[in-house]
Amino acid sequence: MNYAKAHIATKMLVVTLLLTSCTAANDAADAVARDRAKTVVNGIVSDRFPGVNSAPITDCIIDAASAGEIISIASATVTGVDQSTVNQVLEIAQRPEAVNCIAENSITLLGI
Repeated sequence: MNYAKAHIATKMLVVTLLLTSCTAANDAADAVARDRAKTVVNGIVSDRFPGVNSAPITDCIIDAASAGEIISIASATVTGVDQSTVNQVLEIAQRPEAVNCIAENSITLLGI
């Protein structure tokens, strides 16, 4: 392999490694935001439905939320949960994908 080809191959390897590390960083940031948003949603669900296993509902709501909504909800771990946050969570919970998910997990909700 001549020098020019080796140089190009090295640059391509560096670019690939950078893209991979960016993806890993984005995945880590997404996981942190989802985890924080789950904490907020879980608290709201627990307050609204005491005695119900809130984890499956929380998962359904988080899965139905957009990335922007997850970040917005996650920010409530810093700013505090207000009525706007509660309204946002309840709105997401009413979406067809969230309703279907909650219905599919209804036995889990009762702790059976």
